Parts: sequence; structure tokens; C-alpha cells
Amino acid sequence: MIKGILFDMDGVLSDSEPFICRAAIMMFAESGLKVNPEDFKPFIGTGENRYIGGVAEKYNLPVDIEKVKARTYEIYQEIIRNKLKPLPGACDFVSSCRDRGFVLVLATSSDRFKMEANLNEIGIPPETFDATVNGSDVVNKKPAPDIYLRAAEMAGLKPEECLVVEDAVSGIKAAKTAGCRCLAVATSFDSRYLAGADWICSSLENVPEEALNW
Repeated sequence: MIKGILFDMDGVLSDSEPFICRAAIMMFAESGLKVNPEDFKPFIGTGENRYIGGVAEKYNLPVDIEKVKARTYEIYQEIIRNKLKPLPGACDFVSSCRDRGFVLVLATSSDRFKMEANLNEIGIPPETFDATVNGSDVVNKKPAPDIYLRAAEMAGLKPEECLVVEDAVSGIKAAKTAGCRCLAVATSFDSRYLAGADWICSSLENVPEEALNW
């Protein structure tokens, strides 16, 4: 029986991908490297180290990942101010899940800085959840199952009692490998790439009722 909801953040609660992509492009430009939004697509949902580092590797650019990530976050925080919004249905869906008595855990591959910046900007602050897990809390990032295993543990639940809400292919794989059921939101990827999920919806405004009743 479903007892807990484990929420991914980027692409589920807010459409932050264009902002972090823009920030990373601006950061690389400061190093004299021109990169494209398409370069980042394979690394969506894997955490900022891989998101930035993977593109640097593609162009054979040696980087100090902590330094370039910190600069990317500086730019990111500036460009999301008063612009980053919750995705359609996100606030109401989180509230509805709370009203149903589910344990709520935020589980994101992003670092704590980006997690807190995003949640506070969209009006779903960290304290909305019973617990939060971020990319700094686990060694192996998605598609490894570690973050959802950790989230279920923090919820005091078995993975098979949890529904993961995801938008990325790597996140769906992480959820299913962990033993959770998964609801995919087709915000970052076309639904044909999300077939590994148990349920798929176009937004959190039209979540299949059966995804919350099993």
C-alpha cells in the first residue's frame, strides 16, 4: 500500500532546467568555450557535477568542478530571482498529497544550495517536506538507486511503499531499481522516453488517480 511520495525537484516541481543550462553556458563562455543547450541533455537529472563535468569532458576542457560549479550557482541565483515559477499543478499536488496523509520526501540530485534556492523561489520551502535528500547526501547519483533508497529510509518506509515522482529517464531508472513505483511527468522528455515508469502524465494537474491508490 502506498504510504509515501518521493519527489524529484527539477522538472517536477519547477522548470529550472533552462535556467541552470543558461547559467552553465554563461560560465563556460567566461572560460572562452561556446557550448550549446543540446550538450547538457544527456546529463539531465544526474546532478550538477555530472551535468557540468560531462559537457567539459565533451569539449576536453579541464575544470576544477567545485570552482566552476560555484560560479555557475552564482549566475544561476541571479537569473532565477522572480523568474523561476512552480510547474502547473505542483503546489496543489504537494498539498493534496499532504492532505491524504502521505509522508513527503524531496529527493533531488542537485546540491543543497540549488535545492534551497529553487524551493524557496517557487514557494514550496524545504520545511514543506518531512525530509529532504540532495545530491551531496549520496555518493552514487542517478541512475543509481541510492538517493531513493535513502529517501525511503528517511521516510521510515520500505521502497515498495513509495511512489517516486520523476521527469528524467535516469530518475525513472533509479526509482525502479530502488524498488519504488514511479509516476513520470513529461516535462523534460517526450512521453515515449518515459515508458519505464508505471504511470505517465503531462503535468501534475492531471495525475492518474490510480497512481495514488494502490
